[in-house]
Amino acid sequence: MKAILTHPGSAHKDDFLACCLLVAKHGLPVWRREPEESDLRDPQILVVDVGGEHDPEHGNFDHHQFPAEHEPVCSLSLVLRHLGLYEDAKAFCEWLEPAEWFDSRGPFATADWLGVDRSVVNRLSSPIDITLLRRFAQRRELEPGDPLWEIMRMVGEDFLMYLRTLRERLDYVAAHARVLEVGDGDRALRVLYMPRVEPMPDDPSSGLARYIGLLGERIDGLIYPDRRGPGFGLSRHEDSERLDFTRIAGEADVHFAHARGFVAKTSSTELDRLVELVARASV
Repeated sequence: MKAILTHPGSAHKDDFLACCLLVAKHGLPVWRREPEESDLRDPQILVVDVGGEHDPEHGNFDHHQFPAEHEPVCSLSLVLRHLGLYEDAKAFCEWLEPAEWFDSRGPFATADWLGVDRSVVNRLSSPIDITLLRRFAQRRELEPGDPLWEIMRMVGEDFLMYLRTLRERLDYVAAHARVLEVGDGDRALRVLYMPRVEPMPDDPSSGLARYIGLLGERIDGLIYPDRRGPGFGLSRHEDSERLDFTRIAGEADVHFAHARGFVAKTSSTELDRLVELVARASV
């Protein structure tokens, strides 16, 4: 592989992030210029967001030639599909679909699609976005060792790691977690219980909310291993009003209960006791 080539001039989030992924994947320099026909025919040059072709076999990832009625798509989408990560990114990165709309439909259509006032789109911009895109737009070439290239590599690596490890974590949760019914009848709480399994992951609660989203079921609370000690954490799911953990603040085995009632920590490890504490926190 020789290089990643993208268009000169103004830069957008989609082409910047597409280049970040390819930098992380291949460690290539980035050229910012209009492609020549020889670039488009050379599979060792990855042409991103320019060139009028979507041809992964030749390393070309442009979307501007698609018809107006084509589904919202951007160069980042095309690179993610090429890497086999698009479905997970669409499921786990809520910002991806708005980015596709923004790049292919523009800010006003995106605001209308989101159902928000058009002024909201500008309010979401950050100095991080502005600086990185502006500095990227100013460069003609970026080589390994250049501070901006190294930042792009880190962004791409973290993006790739997030997608790959999250899928692994969801599989881990699916293999070990189970839903408990706490209480009886219509007032019963539904709680996702994650047991303590060895070896423990660095963050035992990571992936639980995503897993619940995939379940498509109502879940009121969570019971999960405390990463800071041998006990367990108890928390609301999506701020359920059916649980208030200040109700168990006085229990001998509860060493922390947040004043707003959304989380507590207990030294207990027996499932029966954990279920009892959740029941006592029921509103």
